[in-house]
Amino acid sequence: MNRKWSVVAVAGLLAMAGCASDLPDQGPGGSATRAADPSKSDYFDQAEFDRQLKFRTAAAVGLDGGDGAGKPWEQMLDPKLVDTAKFAKPGGNYHVCFSNASVDNPWRQVGWKTMQEEVKLHPEITKFTNLDAEAKDDKQISDIQSFATRQCSAIIISPNTTATLTPAVESACKIGVPVIVFDRGVKTDCPVTFVHPIGGFAFGVNGAEFLKEKVAPGGKILALRILPGVDVLETRWAGANKVFEGSGLKVVGVRFTDGDAAKTKSIVNEYIQREGTIDGVWMDAGATAVAAVEAFQDAGKPIPPFVGEDQQDFLRMWVKEKMTAIAPTYPTYQWRTPIIAAVRILAGKQVPKEWVLPQPKITQDTLQSYLKQDMPPLHYAMCGCESMPSYPGAWK
Repeated sequence: MNRKWSVVAVAGLLAMAGCASDLPDQGPGGSATRAADPSKSDYFDQAEFDRQLKFRTAAAVGLDGGDGAGKPWEQMLDPKLVDTAKFAKPGGNYHVCFSNASVDNPWRQVGWKTMQEEVKLHPEITKFTNLDAEAKDDKQISDIQSFATRQCSAIIISPNTTATLTPAVESACKIGVPVIVFDRGVKTDCPVTFVHPIGGFAFGVNGAEFLKEKVAPGGKILALRILPGVDVLETRWAGANKVFEGSGLKVVGVRFTDGDAAKTKSIVNEYIQREGTIDGVWMDAGATAVAAVEAFQDAGKPIPPFVGEDQQDFLRMWVKEKMTAIAPTYPTYQWRTPIIAAVRILAGKQVPKEWVLPQPKITQDTLQSYLKQDMPPLHYAMCGCESMPSYPGAWK
């Protein structure tokens, strides 16, 4: 699942997880959602962990056979190309149908706008049908079923949840038109391609390795998480926890914030009072990173090395306060790729069976190139939209 939520979505996921958000404090010995040994976590898979870390340094391949530099939404990591000749539809006039999990948070809103603008770049797409599932599995299942009678040329699906939507995706594959899944996966390989960035392990490790480098051995790390039981977040923490294990750093707390700014401030203040000093903050998502920073300011404490994300509000805080920070990303430019994939497939061109996109991290050296002072605070820097005709107005 993706990692940004509105209050409604948070409440819904908590209900689905079947547990309260106010979990007891968990120090380095364990958490309500992990084992002390990260390799024994239900969400830790050594083979996938190793694969994702290799992807971080893999050479990217572009659509033209070069490296695709400057167009990460077109780049492919270790692609295994599949033939799509049977789906070729000469002459254009494509009707692309999209089943979207939701647009209930800023990340998805930025991505959805980017996708719409990508559609405009392809005149061969003469009709684009979007159905918003409003974060409801039953509605998305119904939406996908309706595509059977809409004469779609291709179907794109961003699943609300993995297991529940798998049968619906399998049914869509039987319609006879190409199916493209992106962002969140399903438990079937019937789609022509699955588009996604590298993954949660890579995200978590990028942040944890940064803290391991910047914080002296024995330093106290506070891990702030949003929700338990959500796969992409659990893999982020499992990856980070693997790095922290044996690092010499002391994880003094692993706490869930529910994505709430006030609760985040309260948790950080509690640990400042309890520990005296917090030497680093790791986050599995940056939605409340600014609130966490403000807690140190309110307490009159120096801001320690921080793991945030690519929202403009955090990037601006980073610059203003001259922070030591990093921003792992889950790029919103991935919303461009399914449209590109659909057009290629309908033209009979090869695409990767698994289209793995680069997952950059923003560092001090690259920060200025992603800082956009004229964009909204919750605009995501990795939109890949700056060169599109309607930028910046459409994203404001």
